[in-house]
Amino acid sequence: MMIDDYAWFSCERYPDLADAYCFTYVRGLTPEQLVTRLGGRTEDFSLMTLGELVDAAYSRPDSDGMLFGATAVGDWVFMVEPNGLLGITEETIMPLSAGTRLVSHFLNIEGDDYFYWAEDGEIRFAFLSQEGYSPQTPGELVETMRRITSDHGHTYPHNGPAFLLAEQLTGIRLTPQLLEESIYLSGAVPEPS
Repeated sequence: MMIDDYAWFSCERYPDLADAYCFTYVRGLTPEQLVTRLGGRTEDFSLMTLGELVDAAYSRPDSDGMLFGATAVGDWVFMVEPNGLLGITEETIMPLSAGTRLVSHFLNIEGDDYFYWAEDGEIRFAFLSQEGYSPQTPGELVETMRRITSDHGHTYPHNGPAFLLAEQLTGIRLTPQLLEESIYLSGAVPEPS
């Protein structure tokens, strides 16, 4: 598998998502459990398509909380945040990963690029725009990191490596069909403090 396999995730195909997004995967939770862990009430959430979720993200005031959509993918819940950052806020991901694995990647319009792998409340591996990759690469990622480095040198995660790393850690290959055909339990939760 190559980084270029994720070239479909582009601003041309997803003009209001590809340049400002956060994708988060949490193992062993349902969308409803994710909402509860994030401090939301499932009765305040509704089902949306990806297009409806993206439209809602850009049409509502920020004061209404942090909007996201969540869908089940096998044993995982996949959370999509158009122009959001819950999945890379340490105050959120540390408790969200309690007793399980969390993998997230993020890009914003300014080009800030983050990747996190948290396991049971601890960060195992990260990429932060200003700091680069974690100094120690866990054994589970050594071969993937070697491929990324040998194929593309120092490539920023949103250009493909984040998708490869997420796939390695979750077993989920993000495809246009998965992204576009899923129905998301969607709503807002309070911003982390």
